[in-house]
Amino acid sequence: MHGTVQKIIQPVIANQAEKVQIEINEADDLYKEIRVENEVTGEDGTKATLKPGADVKIIVEADSSATLKKPD
Repeated sequence: MHGTVQKIIQPVIANQAEKVQIEINEADDLYKEIRVENEVTGEDGTKATLKPGADVKIIVEADSSATLKKPD
């Protein structure tokens, strides 16, 4: 799924992590926004943060034991 970073949310308490609000383009209206910690890791292992307006790809992964086969 594709999304866009809408805004950066600063923590209320100093030791909490900064969060980003991401709008998921393909989601239903009631589920379009998610908030996650604003820390990403690059392919080379460097840490970075997302900025407002950034285009992001959302990937959902699950262990095979957490899935059910669809009937034919």
